[in-house]
Amino acid sequence: MEIAAQALPRNRRVPSWGPWAVYAVALVLVVVLSRATDLNVALLAVVGAILAGAAVYLWSRALEGSRRAVDRAATLAVTSSFVVALVPLVSLLVTVIRRGAERFDVTFFTHSLRNVVGEGGGAVHAIVGTIIITGAAAVVSIPIGILTAVYLREYGRGKLAAAVTFFVDVTAGIPSIVAGLFAYALFALFLGPGIRLGIIGSVALAVLMIPIIVRSTEEILRIVPNSLREASYALGVPKWKTIVRVVLPTALGGIITGVMLAIARVVGETAPLLVTTGLITSVNTNPFAGRMMNLSVFAYFQYKTPGVPPEPYLARAWAAALTLIIIVLVLYFVARLVSLRYGRTEIQR
Repeated sequence: MEIAAQALPRNRRVPSWGPWAVYAVALVLVVVLSRATDLNVALLAVVGAILAGAAVYLWSRALEGSRRAVDRAATLAVTSSFVVALVPLVSLLVTVIRRGAERFDVTFFTHSLRNVVGEGGGAVHAIVGTIIITGAAAVVSIPIGILTAVYLREYGRGKLAAAVTFFVDVTAGIPSIVAGLFAYALFALFLGPGIRLGIIGSVALAVLMIPIIVRSTEEILRIVPNSLREASYALGVPKWKTIVRVVLPTALGGIITGVMLAIARVVGETAPLLVTTGLITSVNTNPFAGRMMNLSVFAYFQYKTPGVPPEPYLARAWAAALTLIIIVLVLYFVARLVSLRYGRTEIQR
């Protein structure tokens, strides 16, 4: 036991800087080969990482034994998986920021495309439309989602609760275009075919938001300690007041975080809005009257149908994509702040 517990001699260990040195050499070789040949840089990087990992494994096996070598190989596999998953995200952010910064100016946020052909113009009409459409969807979906989650967790029993849970799960998995077609068909029944309104897009987004809010809220309510409910009941407080005064305030941080994540999930949807809101080049602030543009559809059509020359249209598309990414990042940041601010409740004690 004492021999097994003893550490390996210093000369029988791979130095702490050893793996880093191996990967640094591999990186230098990848850069040199990419400059000297026409081979794909990504392919060279993958091959270099594999060869460097094999070299570290063989070095560790020769000095430290098979167990330590396998541990290093497993650590390498986990780290490499993280890096591989991170590369597309970083590449996407770098590309959008680099190309979108060209038109990320004051004009882009203060002007619309009304009477604009070619260069100039902006996306204020799309930004306003995105805020209104998403805001209306939130107004519709938040109370429905939270109340449904309260029913499932606090009241729901039997076949009705099982049916509601089943339909929530099914709705969570439907393609977004199906939600758009549903909203369009619903309004077309009453207003006639060919109708395009901002509120129709809001209904489509609400269909996508409700299951997310239901699921997140239900999980948060599930981890509220039953002791809080029992203490309230022992004081003679009715169940509905216990839910309003005890359960919901305790879970407030998680509920708000789930709502913010649901909004961030749908704010960049394109497919359902293509068939519901239509196209317009001027600002429309009334979702119940006329077509309404939004950032996702704006970016899609600027890229899909550029004019001559195409550069101004593509620049506006990249700037709209950058604006959407910033909006989503802000929403996630706000959700994180809310979680930190209100997350320290009785749930954590």
